[in-house]
Amino acid sequence: MKILVTGGAGFIGSNYLHYVVNKYEEDFYVCLDALTYAGNYENLKPIADKKNFKFVKGDITDKELVEKLFDEEKFDAVINFAAESHVDNSIKNPSIFLTTNIIGTQTLMDACRRHDVKRYHQVSTDEVYGDLPLDRTDLLFTENNPIHTSSPYSASKASADLLVLAYCRTFNFPATISRCSNNYGAYQFPEKLIPVVISKALNDEPIPVYGKGENVRDWIHVHDHNVGVDLILRNGKIGEVYNLGGHSERTNLDVVKTILKQLNKPESLITFVTDRPGHDLRYAIDSSKVEKELGWERTYNFEDGIKETIDWYVSNQDWINNIKTGKYKESYKA
Repeated sequence: MKILVTGGAGFIGSNYLHYVVNKYEEDFYVCLDALTYAGNYENLKPIADKKNFKFVKGDITDKELVEKLFDEEKFDAVINFAAESHVDNSIKNPSIFLTTNIIGTQTLMDACRRHDVKRYHQVSTDEVYGDLPLDRTDLLFTENNPIHTSSPYSASKASADLLVLAYCRTFNFPATISRCSNNYGAYQFPEKLIPVVISKALNDEPIPVYGKGENVRDWIHVHDHNVGVDLILRNGKIGEVYNLGGHSERTNLDVVKTILKQLNKPESLITFVTDRPGHDLRYAIDSSKVEKELGWERTYNFEDGIKETIDWYVSNQDWINNIKTGKYKESYKA
């Protein structure tokens, strides 16, 4: 197969490409990424010279570029990782989230329809479900939960999901959707909780924690997430939504303390700051559907996964420093 992977220079997308480019040498992967601030070509250096990989710089909202690429490459499948994803940024500037996450999705699907692409997969988030109460640990998000968004980011992702499902019904469009919990692992842009804490702790800087740090997230290792995405692309039922969760719920404060403990840093670095507007209380995913139907299994528990992740950031501080200095923006030469 020839597969287009959009947003492949980002955190989850680059990890996906590392996995599949090496696993499926008979398939060919084209990465389309606009290399906006969170897209980092350095993430793709380990596979840049592989014979079954090609990188194209471009925006999924650019209809002319997308059409030309589809016409040249004759894709069999498309996986859309491309998205603006930082909640705080969506609160400050919602418009770019609506453009990339909704219009970009439409642009890709319209190109797929014109070129008779056989499979399209939309990578989404558990944030489209809203949140769960902290005192009801028995409640989990299932695929049947209603959409109930809290931020411009989650609203834009939910809108894209609804558009994908509408295309399935109206046009018999061959699409699937996955909704994952919070990812962690190597190559995560240092604006998200775990890399922020690691980076600041290594430099003995104050670590900001929203509110009291009581908000709960379900953490999934990026590799397990990507194995699930690949399974759904190849074997998922068209028109279906699949949840991918880590079964590793932790409060934000617990995650911070876990990182500090491994790095032998004092908890006195923790600084509680004003809570995020509309901050979701708790996420927790029921993944039983994808487990039963497709045989997906997690290989990481949080304790082992976070240790491996911390070790990677400690061993790759140049990667973080290149982002802090802006040098990473020079990593791609056309």
